[in-house]
Amino acid sequence: MQTLRNSLIKAPRPLPGERLQMAMADGSGDRLWALYNAGDDAVKPLVILIHGLAGCEGSSYITVSARYFLQQGFSVLRLNLRGAGPSRPTCALQSHAGRSQDLHDAILALPTAAVAQGVVVVGFSLAGNMSLKFAAEYGAELSIRAVASISAPIDLAVTAANMLRARNVLYNRKLLRDFCRECLAPGAALDGRERAAIVAARNFVDLDNDFVAPRNGYRDACDYWANCQALGYLAQIKVPTLLLHAQDDPIVPVAPYCDYPWGRNSWLFPEISRWGGHVGFHTKRNRHWHLDRVLNFLTQLR
Repeated sequence: MQTLRNSLIKAPRPLPGERLQMAMADGSGDRLWALYNAGDDAVKPLVILIHGLAGCEGSSYITVSARYFLQQGFSVLRLNLRGAGPSRPTCALQSHAGRSQDLHDAILALPTAAVAQGVVVVGFSLAGNMSLKFAAEYGAELSIRAVASISAPIDLAVTAANMLRARNVLYNRKLLRDFCRECLAPGAALDGRERAAIVAARNFVDLDNDFVAPRNGYRDACDYWANCQALGYLAQIKVPTLLLHAQDDPIVPVAPYCDYPWGRNSWLFPEISRWGGHVGFHTKRNRHWHLDRVLNFLTQLR
């Protein structure tokens, strides 16, 4: 129910913002769109919120998070990854778990005033994995104050296998349907083979093996997972990084978090709760445990 609650509860009130456009530097011509809201506290960093698979700026957890950090005085940017929401018509390509350079390019394209106090990256689910990879590759290069991942699948192979379990058939069906619809929407540049692979996919192993991997230069799904999963990058992170996860997450298994030697990197701060589901963490009185933990983490960094 923690996981399902985001879909079952009434959608939060829309939060208008300033529309920003950021060109990618890979020569593709792709442009990402985002919503920006200036905060009341001029000395606080910009919080960049990045949605998970098949999400966008309007996802309930993104809107709730944006309003939460705005109320705390932070400026907030809700970034739409390649192919997501408003970014779909202006992107020929599609985001994936390892496309960390897109976040690098987006930050460099932001107005100077927006990033004057530094940046905090908060990535949800698959974007959490991408944010951790980003922290390892670009954290020291940019003015990154901190990174936080929420329910990140740090081991992509284990997560893909878990999604094949019978208990996850509904999650698999919905996420796959929504993501495939996004991949096929107007704006995407697909050849006949790619379109057929998307339509034929019955799970994310199929989709990663037959579409995501070959389109992005990987040999197969295993090669894609091995090169993009955060587990291979955690040791290289040198910015304060909070990793929040729940033991009862039905989509992302907790075992990789329990097995990782966190003590070898003092920049990493894992917090594993007994409950919370996948990007849930709902408490009584409509509180959100994970957002409180991120705020507490940022406060301690001052």
